[in-house]
Amino acid sequence: MKRLLTLTTIGLLLFSCKQENRTDYVINGSAKGVYNGIRVYMKSLDERGREIVNDTAIVFDEKFTMTGKVDYPQVRYLSVNNVEGDLLFMLENSEIDIEVNKDLMLESKVEGSKTHSDLVAYQNGMKVFQDESRELVAAYRQLNMAEDIAQKDSLKNLLEISGQKYLAYPTKFIKEHNDSYFSLNLIGLETNKPKIDIKAFIEAYDNLTPRLKESAKGKEVKKKLDSLLTEYEKTAYLEIGKVAPNFEAPKPDGTIVSLEELKGKVTIVDFWAAWCGPCRRENPNVVRIYNQYHNDGLEIVGVSLDGTSRQQDPKKAWLDAIEKDNLTWNHVSHLQYFNDPVARLYNITSIPATYILDEEGKIAAKNLRGRALELKVKELLEK
Repeated sequence: MKRLLTLTTIGLLLFSCKQENRTDYVINGSAKGVYNGIRVYMKSLDERGREIVNDTAIVFDEKFTMTGKVDYPQVRYLSVNNVEGDLLFMLENSEIDIEVNKDLMLESKVEGSKTHSDLVAYQNGMKVFQDESRELVAAYRQLNMAEDIAQKDSLKNLLEISGQKYLAYPTKFIKEHNDSYFSLNLIGLETNKPKIDIKAFIEAYDNLTPRLKESAKGKEVKKKLDSLLTEYEKTAYLEIGKVAPNFEAPKPDGTIVSLEELKGKVTIVDFWAAWCGPCRRENPNVVRIYNQYHNDGLEIVGVSLDGTSRQQDPKKAWLDAIEKDNLTWNHVSHLQYFNDPVARLYNITSIPATYILDEEGKIAAKNLRGRALELKVKELLEK
């Protein structure tokens, strides 16, 4: 009986040892077809989105090993010299097997990391929308110019809906996986992008479990979100649905006019310049839209960003471009380039740029061109 108890105790101890959480990681890498001496890199991104090399290893007999420890599961990138692309994976304190596919790094296999399965689930979800978009683009390209415009518009609308789902998927995934370290890392990755829906990501962060939010990574991500929210609030008044800020500016004859005086049932505030090639190429389309819809209530206010030091006579260049391009609507400018007070009020950092306002002066859309601009004007006028 005593011997039986002793064996049982030993068995429980061994079982407990196997279940104990590891405090380090071991990466067992296989790299079939990769020559001896080739270097493998494990990298991460810093708070500014810049690459940092965390570890390296040398391939020998088509194998490599990396060891170390992390405080919590983290996103890492694996790259191999002379092999195109990176492998995105989740690193945690466990024994991880990575099988490198030198022909297509994206198809490399990772096993042994529990949080990596969440990353794979996320990638599979994103792939659904990517495949859907490719099919719609292919269908659109198969239509020739003589085909029904309504059919093209329908495909464009479907593409727009698919694109919106694609953009919304990260926060949707995070909310559905609110106790996953991958979700926390995903928020961190998304905050490195130039433009994100900061409010949606703050809402997703707030929905995370306390253990994630109270972790070191959680506090780091919260700090980044707070910083981005502060920046967002500086221009939040320019979001779609907000009333466009009024402004006063001089017309070519020096008369000061305001946006309030010039607004129509639908108003396009068009930021452009004589020196801007893309603006000038878009002008024939804007002229056509104005001529077709002006009598129905469309007004355009052209705000010129002429005044660059490269122009000998900015005002002459401005007026010549208005005449040459047949821009018969209202025009204003302080001729101060991107320092124009109206451009600064509307946070204009590049042109062409447009704000489309509805009858109440609310921002209905931004930066539309071509057919998309015409469809939005038509939609607003028909309301």
